[in-house]
Parts: sequence; structure tokens; C-alpha cells
Amino acid sequence: MEMNGDQLSVYALGGLHEVGKNMYVIEYGQEIVVVDCGNKFPDETLLGIDLIIPDIQYLIENQERVKALIVTHGHEDHIGGIPFFLKKLNVPVYATRFTLGLIELKLTEHKILRETELIEILADSVITFEEIKIEFFKVNHSIPDCLGIVFRTPEGTIVHTGDFKFDLTPVNQQHSDIHRMAEIGKKGVLLLLSESTNAERPGLTPSEQMVGHHLEKAFMDAEGKVFVSTFASNVSRVQQVVQAAILTNRKLALIGRSMVNVVGVAIERGYLAVPDEMLIDQKQINDFPPEKVAILCTGSQGEPMAALSRLSTGNFRGVDVLHGDTVILAAGPIPGNERSVTTIVDNLFALGANVIYGSGVTTGMHVSGHGYQEDLKLMLSFMRPKYFIPIHGEYRMLYKHQQLAESVGVQEGHTFILKNGDVVDIKNQEARQTRKVHAGHTYVDGMGVGDVGNLILRDRKQLSEDGMLVVVLTMSKTKKELISDPDTISRGFVYVKESEALMNEVNHRIKQSLAELREENKMEWKAIKQQIKKSVGEFLFSKTKRKPMIIPIIIEI
Repeated sequence: MEMNGDQLSVYALGGLHEVGKNMYVIEYGQEIVVVDCGNKFPDETLLGIDLIIPDIQYLIENQERVKALIVTHGHEDHIGGIPFFLKKLNVPVYATRFTLGLIELKLTEHKILRETELIEILADSVITFEEIKIEFFKVNHSIPDCLGIVFRTPEGTIVHTGDFKFDLTPVNQQHSDIHRMAEIGKKGVLLLLSESTNAERPGLTPSEQMVGHHLEKAFMDAEGKVFVSTFASNVSRVQQVVQAAILTNRKLALIGRSMVNVVGVAIERGYLAVPDEMLIDQKQINDFPPEKVAILCTGSQGEPMAALSRLSTGNFRGVDVLHGDTVILAAGPIPGNERSVTTIVDNLFALGANVIYGSGVTTGMHVSGHGYQEDLKLMLSFMRPKYFIPIHGEYRMLYKHQQLAESVGVQEGHTFILKNGDVVDIKNQEARQTRKVHAGHTYVDGMGVGDVGNLILRDRKQLSEDGMLVVVLTMSKTKKELISDPDTISRGFVYVKESEALMNEVNHRIKQSLAELREENKMEWKAIKQQIKKSVGEFLFSKTKRKPMIIPIIIEI
């Protein structure tokens, strides 16, 4: 099916098939609207990479049609890529008040705040372009000011839920607008995009209020300092920590850059109520008796440089976890982080702390911000879509969400589980997936964006596993022959002083290779380097079963 002006298209440039890095695109005729622009953190195979963001080459090629970036909420996997996006495509950004506060922090850090058009939206806002009209509805999640999005197009209505759960007693009083959802569904939804993070978990998501009761009990039972580690963005959880501190007459200190920044935005914009004189600087912690201090810190996911990790190893300047202190992990580990979290818990126990950790169901210290199966079925029942795209999750979660959709009435064959770049085209109310657009990863490494690709990562992997061997040849420019013995330098391969016999044999192989090339009259520098890499590499593998990176350097004299 070829693209044309009166066709509606929906696709993901980041997010489907993986947790994090969310970016979805709605396209009709000459108008493109982008939803969210998140980042993803690398695993241990991506050596040196700081962030992964969506590849937006397709949008850059069609930049005259890109009308807006709309942000559902302020979590890192929805806003983390925005500064990099805006450096390539400076389009208006629409978001709620709290979300804009977090985006402004990022844009200030990247020094592009003044060049960016930020537009605040509310649940009843309407954005109108020539062909696409955009409306919103409130959803509840683990961060304030979350919205679902409604796209009205000539072809039909598309709904993007954002991240959500149905909490009937939310701590922040930001209830899901159930009546509005039902109204949208009653008018007819052509296509629903709905999150799938907890599609494998039966039942309804517990209310955030449950956590508050458990926090208060832990604070009352604690004899020393209380450390609470949670997601900085979970303002409702932070508010409940504040309430527990008030109840037990404790001062509250914030540790960790993101915690200080997010709490600052939340207080400034009226989303977090903290009594005057309660907040203290971390330098003041030791000025108060231990039983009069609570500390809110980052690092619940085991990040090695975050506050909790450094506290667990005694490497946080001026603040110590002492015997008898209580440490509460008020966040569940994201899949893949379990080992790091376990290491921190072990370290804290070794310091003599009372550690409250484990799944939220066990400890009562955490509930998910994402809807369980019954929440997801409720959303599907409200919207009653003709077509369905499960989003946000690993493949098994998307597949399970497809089964849930069919169980509540979505016709079999009307669900699309997409890979990044797959396009769902809709024309005359009929949807098909027959084409792709360019999509993929862009790696951020320090100041570099997109300059590290698979070849460089392959080299880094080889260096990390087998090291490198630099071979320096000093040769006559005119006679093309060695002036002195080769100089071999090992880094991360072998310790040269203990491997003299091996290095002598390497030098012998190099001389042998040069003699063979001279006989064949192939003494060009390129041929010499290739032959040395080949002969030395084969020899070293036969002797050590390792494949170090071999770098020949020729110095002409």
C-alpha cells in the first residue's frame, strides 16, 4: 500500500518490543504529530554508552510536516530524549504543568530552553491543526499530571492511553476521568494504543494509599535514622514519606541530584506540600539525633553512582548508614536490575541496618503505577476500539495484552504487534500493516550523539574481552626495511615482563611476514599492516585462545 494524502498512518520509532525509549507517531496527509520522546538506559553489552534514544531520521526527512511533540507525562522513558530531539527538530512541545517543569530542567542543562516553544496543556485543552484535532483525558499514574490523548482525524479517532492505572483513592486526588473515557468510546474509537507493562499480572493494581500506612508503621518502629529510596518522580510516594516524617517528628534531607531537582519542581509548582523548616541540607544530618532524621534518596534500582549504592559502601561523604538505622526500598526492581539491588541490600545488612526490601506485595512499600489485567480490560471496555495496538512492553506483554483485548471483544486479526518502524496504514476504516519506515537506535556517548555505531561497539567489546597489542615498526622510508626490532606494547592482553618468550615469538613472526612480503614485492604500508594483523592474530590465538585487537603502527625514517 503506497502512502498518499488521505491515509492515516500510525507507527513507533521507539518503544514497541522493549521497555523504555517511547516515541509514537500519528500521520495524516501533510501533518505528523509525535507522542513522547524517551530514552532507554544501556545494558552491560553497550560499553561506554550513556543513553539510547530513538533514531528520528524519518522525521528529519519529513520535518516540514512535523507539527508538534506531545508528551503524556514526565517519566524519563517519555521525556529523556527530548533535548536531543529538539536539537534536530525544533517543534512546539505540548505538556502539562508538572511535565513541563521536568522538561525545562533538561533543556536548561542542554542550554536550549530559550530556543524552545513550550506550551502548557490541561485535560480539557484542544489543539487544532488543519486535518488533525487533538483532545485529552486524565489518567492516574505514579507521577502527577498524566494525560491520555485523543486524535480526531477525517479517517477516524485514535486514542493513546499513555501510562495508566485505575486508582480509585489516589493520594494526589488526580482521579482517572472515567466518564470522559466512556464518552470517547461511545463516540467510536477506530484505533487504541494502550500500555502493556503489567499485562501478565492478574487483578487490579492496588491503591497508592496502601503504601502510606506501611511507611508510617516503619517510621514509628524505627530507632535510628530512616533512609527511604524511591523513584524521584513518584511525588505521591514522596508526599507519603513527608507525612510519615511529620507523624514521627523527623527532619527530612534529600540526597541525589534527581531527587533534589524533582522535589524542587514539585514544591515550586504546588504538587508537594512540605512544612516550613522540615527540609534540611544533607550537611545538617549529623546535627540532629538519629531518631529525628529521615533521608529520601535515589538509587532504588541499584545504579552504581546513585546515592543508595554509595551509602551502602560507606562512600557517601558526610552521611553514614549506622547499626540500627532503617533503610526502606520503596520501589520494585525493574527487570534486569535485581542483581544490583541485591548487592546493595547485602551491603546494607553488613553495615547493621534494618533493611525493608523485596516485592511491594510482600513489604507493602511499593505499588505499581501501571495497570494490571483488569485495569487494561477496563480501558479496552471503555474505548471499544475496532483496531488495537498494544504498546510499552516486552513481546510477551504485548502478546498477553492482545489476548486480553480479544477476551473483551476486539475482533481476532484486528490487533497489531509491531516492531519499531512497522507502519499501520488505515484507509476507508480498514487497517493493514504492509510497510516500514526507517527506525532504530541512536547511541549517546558523552557529548557524542549518533557517532558510536555497531563497529565501534564491536571494537569496545573486543578490547574489553581480550585487550590490545600495539606493534610499532620503525622502517626506512627509502629501503622499506626494519631499522630496529619491532616494539610490541600490550594493554589488557598479557603482562609483557612475564611473557617475554611469547613476545619474542611475536617479533619473529613479524620479521618473517616482512620477509615474505619483500619476496612477493608487496611492501606497501597497507599490505604490511594487513599481513601483520593476520599472522600475529593467528599465532596468538593458537597459543592463548584469545583475539586481542592488533594495531600495527609504522614510523618512517
